[in-house]
Amino acid sequence: MKKGFSKDFYLVLIGQIISLFGNAVIRFALPLHLLSVTHSPSLLGIVSGFAFLPLAVMSPVGGLIADRVNKRNIMVVLDFFTAGLVLAFLLLSGRVSLVGLILVMLFLLYGISGAYQPSVQASIPLLVTEEAIMPANALINMISSLSGLLGPALGGIAYGLWGITPILYLCAGCFFLSALMELFIHIPFTRKERTCSLFRELAGDIKESLLFITREKKEIGKLTLCCTAVNFFLSALMIISLPVIVMQILSFPKGNASEMYGFLQALMAAGGLAGGMAAGIFSKKLNIRNSWKLLFASSLLLIPMGAALQPAIPAYAAYTIIALSGLLIMALASLYTIQIMSYIQLTTPAALIGKVISWIIALSSCAQPAGQIMYGLLLEHLQTKIWLIFSLTALLSMLVSYWNKQAAKNL
Repeated sequence: MKKGFSKDFYLVLIGQIISLFGNAVIRFALPLHLLSVTHSPSLLGIVSGFAFLPLAVMSPVGGLIADRVNKRNIMVVLDFFTAGLVLAFLLLSGRVSLVGLILVMLFLLYGISGAYQPSVQASIPLLVTEEAIMPANALINMISSLSGLLGPALGGIAYGLWGITPILYLCAGCFFLSALMELFIHIPFTRKERTCSLFRELAGDIKESLLFITREKKEIGKLTLCCTAVNFFLSALMIISLPVIVMQILSFPKGNASEMYGFLQALMAAGGLAGGMAAGIFSKKLNIRNSWKLLFASSLLLIPMGAALQPAIPAYAAYTIIALSGLLIMALASLYTIQIMSYIQLTTPAALIGKVISWIIALSSCAQPAGQIMYGLLLEHLQTKIWLIFSLTALLSMLVSYWNKQAAKNL
């Protein structure tokens, strides 16, 4: 057993492997199914964008619950509920509007994720030693990337061969198995005695966590705003543009496009995995003050992605350039996320970790729906000038990296 890691931490990892694999597959398959049926990038952007809103709403709720309820129980209940939700989708499919059904499904999935992730992140400092926090975050991040690596690749192949139904049955099984796995986890928990009404306690918790990130630890608030801006510009562009580019712009054979998109998503996840491995290996050498360099390099990599979409460049050559650039962006973004999350976990009191992390998730997630809707509309009307969209986003992301430099220079 790795020094600083408990047995229960490894059980959390195993549960995450199973659950996140199901998440990766279903979040890949549902938007792809919607795009395949409707052929509308703007509808994809609007549905995907609004689906993120429950994540923003439920993250603070999840943070409040994570600091007051046994974190293991939260994970178990939500995984069982998600398995039932997928089965309900299968029963309703073909009987109600596809767009409405996918929108409701994504709403609920992202809402569950918002309540789920603060519990996972807040449990890490309770299950590992202080010196192992960054390697532990790196492992959690690598699990997410590995699930994303296998999920979209297999999902793309399965969707091309059999359609959406077998994928959904697989995901339901993943969530159910993960819930069973998590029943064996023990996370230290001390129940807080209630001194006033539940409403007043929750209001006090919200106020306390907000004061912490805006006054007591202002640098956490500033770094949160940087993450929010990155989600609005860089992350939203990657999420919305890649399926549109592969499925519609590059003119791959119709039966091959979903597989090519699946492999591209797998390469993005491989980049995240590489970034997580680097964070674990070089954890003692990483400095939060240099985190801005990771964002700046990611911004630069958007330029070749846009340039590859010039009409004179063959489809497979453009695909290769986009894939390699995207892989590097994901590796750098993974390193950045692990640094920020580890810094927060090390500098936040244990009683506030769940709530503080939930605000970071919520505020960052609020930006992504707006960005996705914006890029969906831009891609709908500027398909012949996508290079311009990438170039402007690169410039704006560079400005965010400078902002991050100023925020972290005194840490």
